[in-house]
Amino acid sequence: MAAALKSIQLIQLPRGVIDALAAGDLDGANRQAPLELTEHFSRDRQPLWRIRSAQLQEHPGDAVWITRAVYDPELRRAVGLAGFHGPPDDAGMVEVGYSVDPAYRRQGYARAALEALLAVAAQEPSIHIVRATISPDNEASRRLVEQYGFVANGEQWDDEDGLEIIYEVDTGGSAGSGG
Repeated sequence: MAAALKSIQLIQLPRGVIDALAAGDLDGANRQAPLELTEHFSRDRQPLWRIRSAQLQEHPGDAVWITRAVYDPELRRAVGLAGFHGPPDDAGMVEVGYSVDPAYRRQGYARAALEALLAVAAQEPSIHIVRATISPDNEASRRLVEQYGFVANGEQWDDEDGLEIIYEVDTGGSAGSGG
């Protein structure tokens, strides 16, 4: 970790932007977005946006939790996306997700996004566990979460992504946390 942590902001996307991305309409999304979204937001991410659009239709309050744009204020552009899959469940667990535009990978953006999400989780008393599910082939992501204390805790099959290893870390600071 010799390099300084990238300075990023996680920018919430309006519902109309998420709906446009779900429909595969990047131009329409960009007309409504607070920042320009790259092709990375639409190309292979459309299934994600379909899930989030349907989620917001059923649970509009989830908007503050779900996927946001990862914005680099120095470059003045979106470099990826990151967020939680939704609010904490009954056990106090949230799942993180992040993806960096291929043009900006290996520059510290995934680390900065994960740190930002972990900071949110650490400050929210209802969150006790943070989960990340990662393909066994995604060695970079697996190494990243392991550096933050995530431990492999099983496997699952995801219809979109295939086999995933479940990693979890206890937030450690919540009173009454079961562990």
